[in-house]
Amino acid sequence: MKKIFAAAALAASLSTPAFAQDGEKNPFNGPFVGALLGYDNVRGSIPAGPSVKREGLLYGGVIGYDANLGGAVIGVEGEFTDSETKYDVANLSIHTDRDLYAGARLGGQVTENLMVYAKGGYTNARFEANVFTGGTNIKSGENLDGYRLGAGVETTYRGLTGRVEYRYSDYGKYEGVNLNRHQVAAIVGYRF
Repeated sequence: MKKIFAAAALAASLSTPAFAQDGEKNPFNGPFVGALLGYDNVRGSIPAGPSVKREGLLYGGVIGYDANLGGAVIGVEGEFTDSETKYDVANLSIHTDRDLYAGARLGGQVTENLMVYAKGGYTNARFEANVFTGGTNIKSGENLDGYRLGAGVETTYRGLTGRVEYRYSDYGKYEGVNLNRHQVAAIVGYRF
């Protein structure tokens, strides 16, 4: 494994992309931060039973680091997001709360300032429920572990970055219900 990393580092140091000759910073390289806004679709299904899906606004932030190895980009990132997705019926209210994500990205530079990528990693989401019964409000919450897969496109200009991505998260089975979510997010950020 050390030999692979050493060979990759040597190849990256010897390669001189055309855009680096203009004296510009190597795009898609280094630390970044960003704000995220998008669409959240949470789905719950019971085997051989009905499925429920609810939609809402997704918002949050992202921080990470990418290494551009001559057009091949690898990186790590973390996110903190929340959502306005809620399900209300009779005396029951269920809503999503914070979602934490840590994962990796692998991308390819298509042009000087355009990259396509795939991502994957660990996600932990909190779901909360309120039950109104007999004049009493009973609250409960649960943190659910899962995985996230996604793909997107990113562009950069003078340190500013913009990307659009699709993400799928699966939290497995909780109380007999299979929970997952589909999201489309726009991220605007800055690369240092």
